Amino acid sequence: MTNKPRDVLQMFRQALAAQMEMGLHELIVPKLSSVEIELKSQADIITGEIIRNQEVTMTAKKENRLSQSAMPLFQEPSYNSLEEHYQAICNCQLCPLGATRTNFVYGVGDPKADLMFIGEAPGAEEDRQGKPFVGKAGQLLDRILASIMMKREEVYICNILKCRPPGNRDPQPDEMARCFPHLREQVRLIKPKLICALGRIAAQALLQTTTPLGKLRNHWHEFEGVPLWITYHPAALLRFQSYKRDTWEDMKILKARYEALK
Repeated sequence: MTNKPRDVLQMFRQALAAQMEMGLHELIVPKLSSVEIELKSQADIITGEIIRNQEVTMTAKKENRLSQSAMPLFQEPSYNSLEEHYQAICNCQLCPLGATRTNFVYGVGDPKADLMFIGEAPGAEEDRQGKPFVGKAGQLLDRILASIMMKREEVYICNILKCRPPGNRDPQPDEMARCFPHLREQVRLIKPKLICALGRIAAQALLQTTTPLGKLRNHWHEFEGVPLWITYHPAALLRFQSYKRDTWEDMKILKARYEALK
């Protein structure tokens, strides 16, 4: 965080505006001289209370795991960097989506990010631009990040599928099976300390489970040995405003765990 008071104040204003959009009551920005003190005190309170009451739990039950026929495990070579990996797979034609896409959508953000967000698949705007989460749902994700005083440049954002399913339909098991090794390699190269799954499809794919989203939320899980947190996909918030408050609570817990890494 910058030490310039005006920059700190601007960040506070953006965070508070985003928090209000998430359904919170109006908040008041503290006086400029107390901003940094207030930041530390709030961070200490949130981190202390939330981390004490959160434990890493594995809630995906063995009987709920997807069968290998639904999600077969394909292997992928190891690469030395995200750029090398991207160049190796950007012309992928392993499933029919390769023939219908406009652009291959790999991922964006800090290649050494401690926090990684994973969604299900690109939409129409993502397909057009070749970047994940740049449509209306992506703009909302930016505001969600702002509500916890973060920017997309500080994290890494990607999807399980790298190509848009026609008509924005749900990804099919065979499509995810072909793309999943690409995601695992991204996780291996980035080495995040935390992962946040956005939505039911991403969460179930990462955990290889059919457990409903409602039962997966509010628990810490693991993916490839990395703590995994689960919340709603921003697109769901655009359809159901009532999910915003729950998402805010999810983000507070995620941010507290993130701050505890430092």
